[in-house]
Amino acid sequence: MLDINPILLVATLIVFLTLIVVLNSWLYNPLFAYMSKRDEDIKKDLEKIGSNDEEIKELELKAQSIIANAKLEAAALREKVITDAKELAESKIEAKRAELASQYLEFEQLLAKTREQLSSDLKSQIPLFKEAVKAKFSQI
Repeated sequence: MLDINPILLVATLIVFLTLIVVLNSWLYNPLFAYMSKRDEDIKKDLEKIGSNDEEIKELELKAQSIIANAKLEAAALREKVITDAKELAESKIEAKRAELASQYLEFEQLLAKTREQLSSDLKSQIPLFKEAVKAKFSQI
């Protein structure tokens, strides 16, 4: 039935053990060394990321402070521009008011002269009006 050949059994055992030794030295040890190195590199990268997180937080805080300062400066500049614009508008309004006041004064003076001239013209025409009224009454 089944014959077990001891020479073949020993030869198979020797080949199997030789294969394990060769695979261990050529394949498994370099593979385990590579995996260990990769794990160490990952740990180092994680540590660097941790330190980078701190740097990122510091930079974010710095950026936020810069933004806050810029907002304050922008608000101050906006207030200054608004104040300057209001002052300029007020000065223009005052200049226009003064101009209108002087024009109004000139108009009042012209109106007074015209009133005096009209009054003197009417006074000089009174005798003619009296005669015209007498002529009208005499016709009636």
